[in-house]
This record gives sequence, structure tokens and C-alpha cells, in this order.
Amino acid sequence: MKTDAITPVTAQRIRTLIVDDEPLARRGLELRLAEHSDIQIVGQYGDGAAAIAAVHALRPDLMLLDVQMPGVDGFATLRNIPAAEMPLVVFVTAYDHYAIRAFETAAVDYLLKPVEDSRLHQALARVRQTRAQHAAKSHCAQLLELLGQLSGRPLDLHEVLQSDFLEQLRREDKLAVRDGQRTVKVDLACIRWIDAAGDYMCIHTDGEMPQGNTIILRATMRELERQLDPQRFPRIHRSTIVNARRVVELRPHTNGESFLRLDCGQELKLSRTHRDKLAVLI
Repeated sequence: MKTDAITPVTAQRIRTLIVDDEPLARRGLELRLAEHSDIQIVGQYGDGAAAIAAVHALRPDLMLLDVQMPGVDGFATLRNIPAAEMPLVVFVTAYDHYAIRAFETAAVDYLLKPVEDSRLHQALARVRQTRAQHAAKSHCAQLLELLGQLSGRPLDLHEVLQSDFLEQLRREDKLAVRDGQRTVKVDLACIRWIDAAGDYMCIHTDGEMPQGNTIILRATMRELERQLDPQRFPRIHRSTIVNARRVVELRPHTNGESFLRLDCGQELKLSRTHRDKLAVLI
């Protein structure tokens, strides 16, 4: 039975379900949780079946769950929630003999009714700590996956934390760019210049045709700069990176700007704000 639902407002808040077959128990938790500004109650339910559906639909961060409920009890509720959807769980019950089973389900805490304010504060502190740890692990895993794709091989945290890892990545003879679900690798030596076109990057390379080839990828200038050696591939404009080894002529222009001519005949503008790159271009 759904009695209440509140629209989520910020991603930082802990989106919470209250699941208990006793309306007074739900109301008591609601009042106490109102004292915690980071807790957002997104639903209240009186049975396990409704809670399972709510978890699937709302993807809450936390569920305060009673054990003994008619129909689907608290433990059966958890058995029917896929691991990928499982929120953090704090059991709230009048029976202490379920504690061992509760912690076997990896519950964050186990509160006995009537719930004392100090224990509720303690449980929420554990929830915040556990949530922060999960977020850090998830961020680390995503970073390792991205760096692994850029380097073209699996990486572990120890290797990435080496002080010279980024320099090693820059010294690679290929540029690896993530484009959606694929990773494209381009020989650095054949890159002439790179420029931005909206949300896409155009990598201009040597090719069979005199004008060469252009590889268009969904990426950002910042992503490419992180991989490229700025001494070899300086940024000469807010939307342009050039292979310094391909520059054959520099011609001054007005307002402190200059034009660069590449060995393929292409001319590029060196903006006034990037005049400090002259040293690596001449």
C-alpha cells in the first residue's frame, strides 16, 4: 500500500523508502527523518510486494525495512530484488532474533522498535559512510575502465597511481580515443592537425589522397589534450591542436596572431592567446 510519495529534488540527497505494515511506525520514521536534511522520502509502503515494485521503479538509495509483514516479509522482499537494483538496507523491527539473518543479507544496520533517536542517527551515519565508499569504488572502476580503453590494455589501480603513468600514456605512438562504445587508435606520426566541430573532433591525418583523411569522433578537446604531449601537439587555438613537426612556415598576422603552414599545404591560425606556443613551433 503506497501512502505517500515525494518528487526527488537533488541527486545528493539519499532517496529513501519506508516499508512497514504499521501506519504509525511509518509516520514515526517519517517525522524523525525530517530532521535530516539529506534524507528524501520517495515512498512509503505497507507490504513487501509493493516495496519490490517501488525499488524497481524508483531506484532508491536506502530502504528502511520491517521484517514481519503479511504476505511478503522483509527477507523475502530482499530475495526478490535484483542485485543491480538493491538499495542500502536498514532493518527496523520489534524482534531482535532476526539480527543475524539481517546482517547476513549485508544490511547496513538493524534497529529495534521503539527506535531511539541516537540509534537512528548512528544508522544514518553508517548509511552515509557506506554510500560514500560505494561511490568512490564505482568512480575508481569507471576511471580504470576509461584509462584501460585509452591505453589499449587492462590496468590496475597500482599502475595508474604511478607518478609517471600519464607521461607514459603521452609517449605512446598512438592516440586512443573513446567514441561511444568503441575505441579508435590513430598513429601520432600521421596526424596533421585536430580541430573541433561542435560536439565532435576532426582528426586530420595522412592518406592516399592529397588532402588526406579525416576521422570524425565524438570527443572533447580536453580529452585529447590529456593524452597528447603538449610539446609535440600544442594547442594553437581554442578549437585547434597541431602536430608541431608538421609546421613548415610561420607567418605573422595582425593583432598578434599568426598563420602556420603545414607540410601538406594547410594553413592554420595561431591565436593571440596561444602565442606562448611559438617556442615549440619554431
